[in-house]
Amino acid sequence: MTPVSVDNATPVESILARHTIKRVIYVGPVLVAIFAFTGGWTGVWSALLGIGVVVANFLLVGVIMSNSARISLQAYYAAALIGFFLRLVLFVGTVYLIATLVDVDRMAFGISAVVSYLALLILEAIAVANGKERDLSWTN
Repeated sequence: MTPVSVDNATPVESILARHTIKRVIYVGPVLVAIFAFTGGWTGVWSALLGIGVVVANFLLVGVIMSNSARISLQAYYAAALIGFFLRLVLFVGTVYLIATLVDVDRMAFGISAVVSYLALLILEAIAVANGKERDLSWTN
């Protein structure tokens, strides 16, 4: 087995984040359709905002974790632990600001954010477990 240089390789964390975001194609339209039926255009707008906040969170995870992995293993662990709590505070703060400043259907906004977050995580875990992520070196 030949060693692989990781200096110029695309970090696994950013690949996982991009794959997770690609799966919003499956989850997003279902949530938007449900809230279009129940809440009209306000439900659609609110569901899209909730899904957008989740996508931004996954992108932020990919950037933070891949950049910290390039620094050191200790920075990676610190980014995983501290970054989780900081992203959680940022996520809750963003949801709070949007819910108070923008006229949204709070139920559609909250449910679409939580459901899309969990569904995207589950879909990515299933794909990695089944070996469908071929561009990840550790899944081969």
